[in-house]
Amino acid sequence: MSERRTMDLTEGNIFQQILIFSAPIFIGNLFQNLYNSVDSLVVGNFVGKGALAAVNTCAPISNLLIGFFTGMSAGASVLFARNFGAKDYGKLKRSIHTTLTFALILGIVMALFGMVFSRQLLRIVDCPSDIFEDANRYLKIYIAGILFTSIYNVESGVMRAVGDSRSPFYALVTASFINIVLDIVLVRFIGLGVIGVAIATVISQSVSVCMVYRNMHGLDERYRFNFKDMDIEKDLLLEVIDLGLPAGIQSSLISISNLFVHRYINSFGSTATAGVGIAQRLDRFVSMPCQALGLAITTFVSQNIGAGKRERIKNGMLTAFTMGMVSIAIMGIPLMLNTKLFLGLFNRDPEVLMYGTQMVHILVPFYFLMAMNQVMSGTLRGYGFSRQVMMLSLIGMIGIRQVFLYISMHIDWNIRNVFIGFPVGWFFQSVCVYAYFFYLKRSGKLEDAFIQNSKHT
Repeated sequence: MSERRTMDLTEGNIFQQILIFSAPIFIGNLFQNLYNSVDSLVVGNFVGKGALAAVNTCAPISNLLIGFFTGMSAGASVLFARNFGAKDYGKLKRSIHTTLTFALILGIVMALFGMVFSRQLLRIVDCPSDIFEDANRYLKIYIAGILFTSIYNVESGVMRAVGDSRSPFYALVTASFINIVLDIVLVRFIGLGVIGVAIATVISQSVSVCMVYRNMHGLDERYRFNFKDMDIEKDLLLEVIDLGLPAGIQSSLISISNLFVHRYINSFGSTATAGVGIAQRLDRFVSMPCQALGLAITTFVSQNIGAGKRERIKNGMLTAFTMGMVSIAIMGIPLMLNTKLFLGLFNRDPEVLMYGTQMVHILVPFYFLMAMNQVMSGTLRGYGFSRQVMMLSLIGMIGIRQVFLYISMHIDWNIRNVFIGFPVGWFFQSVCVYAYFFYLKRSGKLEDAFIQNSKHT
C-alpha cells in the first residue's frame, strides 16, 4: 500500500473528506459491535434469556478494558496525524513502533489480570447468582482475547492517522462474518453455549489484527511498520501517554462508573439484565456515526494543525457537528418508532422487551447531546487538550450521574431512574466541554495551542 491509500485531510472539499474518511470508521465500528451483538443474538435465540443475561452482564466489564485501548489509540493517533500532516515521517515511524510495543506489553498484562480476577469483576457488578457461572466462563475466554483488541486499536489508529480508514473497515467486516459463522456452528450445532460465542469472538479478533498488520506492512517505507524496529523510546512514549492516556483513562473510568450502574440494574434480576443489555446493544449502533465523526474530526484537526490551516479547522468542526445531528435523526427516529421490533430480534420474552423498550424511549430523545459531545471532544483532542477533556467528561458522566443515581434511587428504587441517569450525564458533560472550549477561545489558549503544534509558526 502506498500514498494512494492514505488521505491528506488538509486539502479538498471538507464535507466530502469527512464523509469518506468517517464512513469506513462507522461501518467498521458497526461490524466491531456485531461481535457482542451476534453473541447476544445467538444465545438469546438458541440458548435462552439466562445465557443472554450472562453475556450482557459481562458487557460493562469487557467495555472497561476495550475502552481503555480505544481511548489510548484515539489519543495516540493525534500524535501520528500531527506528524503526518507536518510530513515528519521519521518521528511518525518511531512513534508507531513505540506505541505498538507498549500496547503489546500492556495487552498481555491486562489479559492476565482479567482472567485471574474474572470472578471478582463479576461480583463488582453484582452479577445475579443464577447466571454467575455462565458469565464467568464467557468472561474468562473473552478477556483472553483482549491482547488482540489492544493491538488492533493501535493498528487502526495508525491507519486512520495517515488517512486510511478503509483497511480497519475491511478487516472488521471479514472478522465479523467469521464471528457470525463460528457463533452459529459452535452454539447451534456443537452446543457449546456461552463458551462457543466467546471462542468465536477471540478467533475473529485475531483475524482482524492479522489483516490490518498486513496493510500496515505495506505503508510508505518512510513510516512502514516492521517487527525488527519494535522498540520503546522513552521521550516518544511519554508523548504518546500524554496524549493517549487521558482518553484511555476517560473511557475506562466511564466504564467503571457503568459497572456500578449495572449493580443497580442487576438488582432487578436477570430478566432486567437481559432487557437492558439488548437496549444498550441498539444504543451503541445509533451512537456509532457520532463516534466515527469524533475520531474523524480528531484526525482532521490534528492534520490541519500540522499544516497550519486555522479556517479549515473551524469549517471542519461545523461540518462534523451538522453531520452528527443528521445521523442521530436518521438512526434514532426509526429505533424510537419500532423499538419492540428491533428488541425482538434478540429475545421475545415480554418482560425482557418491557425493560428494553423503557430504556430506549428514555434515551433516544437526548441523543443530540451525544453528537455535540463527540464532535467537540474530538476537536479539543485534536488541539492536544486530551487531559482536560478527560476531566470534564468524568465530571459529567461519572460524578454528576453517580450523585443523581445515589439520590434518586434512595428516594425511589425504580429502574427508570437508572435510565434517566444516562442523559443527565450527557447533559452536564456537554455543558462542561462547551464551556471549556469557549474559555480557551476567548483567553487565546486555543490559538496558542495551534501555534505551538503547527509547522507554520
